[in-house]
Amino acid sequence: MNKNSIKSYLGIIPGLIIAASVVVSCKTTQTVSDYKDLSYLYNPTKNPVNPQYNVTNQSDDRSVLGVRFSGSELFFSEANPRGIPTAEILITVKLFCISQGKVLADTAHLNFSIEKAAGKQEYFYEVPLKVNKGLEYIAEIKILDRLRLLVMQAFIPFNTLSDINRYNFMAREYFEKSELFDPVIRMNEFVNLIYLRGRPDSLFVSFYKPFRQVPDPPAMLIPQKTIDYGPDTIVALPYSDTLPMMFPKEGIYMCTIGRDTTEGYAFMNFGASFPGMNTPEAMIEPLVYLTTPDELEQMRSAPRPKVALDEFWIKCANNVDKARELIRIYYTRVQYANYYFSSYEEGWRTERGMIYLIYGPPDKVYKSTEGESWGYRKPVVRSSWGSRYTVKEEYLYFNFKKKESIFSNNDYYLSRSETLVSLWEQAVTCWKKGIVFRLDNPEEF
Repeated sequence: MNKNSIKSYLGIIPGLIIAASVVVSCKTTQTVSDYKDLSYLYNPTKNPVNPQYNVTNQSDDRSVLGVRFSGSELFFSEANPRGIPTAEILITVKLFCISQGKVLADTAHLNFSIEKAAGKQEYFYEVPLKVNKGLEYIAEIKILDRLRLLVMQAFIPFNTLSDINRYNFMAREYFEKSELFDPVIRMNEFVNLIYLRGRPDSLFVSFYKPFRQVPDPPAMLIPQKTIDYGPDTIVALPYSDTLPMMFPKEGIYMCTIGRDTTEGYAFMNFGASFPGMNTPEAMIEPLVYLTTPDELEQMRSAPRPKVALDEFWIKCANNVDKARELIRIYYTRVQYANYYFSSYEEGWRTERGMIYLIYGPPDKVYKSTEGESWGYRKPVVRSSWGSRYTVKEEYLYFNFKKKESIFSNNDYYLSRSETLVSLWEQAVTCWKKGIVFRLDNPEEF
């Protein structure tokens, strides 16, 4: 079947098209020695390779870790006997069972060469893992680029608690038949959803409106804002693992194998320009962290949004060139926040995204099974005693806790009770004076 032959039969859910022959913290100081610093994961200047990961439960005793590399990030060398551009990769995995006190449950390694193929943009590999039913796990992954001697590390949580949660589904591109590692889909992208644990009679698709709220400043002791509304529409479809679906309307599409089941696989549509922003209207929204509600509403309702956006940044910077630099830095952070932190909402709207936009990539990142801790370096403190002096580094820490969500496994909330001194007002004031805020930055950039 080619793309031109696909027909839309029915779109009962707004934005759901079914194709083919079916109906269509902050502590002031903190010492962390238990976990390796993983700050490179959220800093593109430190991390040239960003593999994607996905876990699927193939049976009661077997899960599969999928790893996908972008060809543009791999290092290919012709310095080999065959003279063929080749990358050399070693993947090692330690699987820990969290339910049993983080005991080692399995290990695996994959040592392989990747020959560069003309026109091939991605390279996909699988690592089988031994599991037991009804448990929570975390996979500690280390990837060694043996030519560049670069090591990348990741911690991927998953579970076998249910036969109907997200880990029992595989999303796949309809035309290319390749596995999707990201539940965020494009408006005109056709996908399949495969249930790996049997063949149900029906697939139920629930459409939820987009979640548009943003978090409050970190010092405000207010619970995390989350989805507190039900689906607008639910549609039952005859199940088929070759059923092509498209979701052209922005929102959340929860796919389950039972009408009254809350567990399943969620697709997200965040709009055509995601993860970037290409309209003034879209670029105004992330300014919520730098403006008052009245200022933001004035820009939203301005007859010429681009002029209002330009005037805001020029007022901050006092000149056009500096305004351009502020815009470049701020919206680059928006894009990377979308890439790193998106869950059922765009990454910049999350609590991690809020901190990332205003404070920048963290200088320290420590991960655990409960969450992650970000550290921002304070100005170095030097003390002297006679001819000797000591240098002490201190960090401002934000602590994020992992939260279970039926929509995403990438949902974290800021532990606000630990955020007593965040310097938020100082940070926002710096931005509005044309200074990219850092705790240890000079007065200008």
